[in-house]
Amino acid sequence: MIQIRKSTDRGHANHGWLNTYHTFSFASYRDPKQMGFRSLRVMNEDWVAPGQGFGTHPHQDMEIVTYVLEGALEHKDSMGNGEVLRPGEFQRMTAGTGITHSEFNPSATEPVHLYQIWLYPDQKGLEPGYEQKRFPEVERQNRLRLVASHDADQGSLLIHQDARIFLARLGHGHEVIHELAPGRHAWLQVLRGSVRLNGQELQTSDGASVSDETSLSIQSIDDAEVMLFDLA
Repeated sequence: MIQIRKSTDRGHANHGWLNTYHTFSFASYRDPKQMGFRSLRVMNEDWVAPGQGFGTHPHQDMEIVTYVLEGALEHKDSMGNGEVLRPGEFQRMTAGTGITHSEFNPSATEPVHLYQIWLYPDQKGLEPGYEQKRFPEVERQNRLRLVASHDADQGSLLIHQDARIFLARLGHGHEVIHELAPGRHAWLQVLRGSVRLNGQELQTSDGASVSDETSLSIQSIDDAEVMLFDLA
């Protein structure tokens, strides 16, 4: 069963410095039918204006994943990390027992376009942690590149949840296949372009939940980039 979540049905808020879309309930957007999918709780697509950002704020007991599509995002946190996240880089932050952090667009002229994703951890009270890693485009071109997993398989980032996250850049007409083990579920998020998921068309910023399927065919209609979650 595949259920498509159209980009136009998402929650939306434009704060001037931040233009944000919420796939699931978040902040002032509340929909009891859209509270997440499996361990996936937040899927926010954000555009942050030049010289603006999220001030220092706290988190607890959440796995927070960030991926930048365009621009750059400067990260600082209470663990002493200070990094700039750029396209092709993937960030994982374990909030655990509690952290504070800020995210800032350091450019004076260009907005930053990013996805911020939250997953429930497999246990509460974890030690806070941070990882950031670049995954070259050649490793993601026309294939699903594992970028995060519960066991850091294939050099992926470690997330404390029974989930595997893949990224792929697909040229026009290219197809990738992902097999789902019995009892597994999936979420596909289209970051750019358009694709067919088992024959169903998804456009930029659309998402889809998948249950009771054994195999996923993701075929690009035009040049596309997708993020795939394999979930317990």
